[in-house]
Amino acid sequence: MTTYTAHPVPPEVLKELRSADDAGRAMVPVTDEEGGAPLRCCLRRSAPGESIALVSYAPLRRWAAGTGADPGAYDEQGPVFIHADDCPGPGGGELPFTDSHRVVRRYSAAGRILGGHLVTHGDSFPSALARAFADPEVALVHVRAVEYGCFLYEVRRPEDR
Repeated sequence: MTTYTAHPVPPEVLKELRSADDAGRAMVPVTDEEGGAPLRCCLRRSAPGESIALVSYAPLRRWAAGTGADPGAYDEQGPVFIHADDCPGPGGGELPFTDSHRVVRRYSAAGRILGGHLVTHGDSFPSALARAFADPEVALVHVRAVEYGCFLYEVRRPEDR
């Protein structure tokens, strides 16, 4: 069985986002009193009392810059939570944030949306990813929240790790 890897926002990008996000705004740290925010830097939920920030992030634009793709109108940016300070990154190999309905959105190597799939059960993620990558045109997948459409993490074609 293929193992799929959830890719967080890369450390070098986090450094940039902590200075100015992808909308050009300065980061505003806050203390998360309640906890539970889905952190895209370490792919876990925040704990009460942690210093976090909500920043604007353009995941497809960042990926395209490294691949030479031109996503055109599919380039979008949206809000993501990150630690306000450096963090060690993800700790485990499990796919995170599978405890709720999610959308698996497929993209071509050119950065175009090829479709999406609603995943309703956490144990369905590996099969949803396998279905996505069964299409040879799919270069990467975004896992997104259903409620707001927010980017959670990307999964690349397994041979492109």
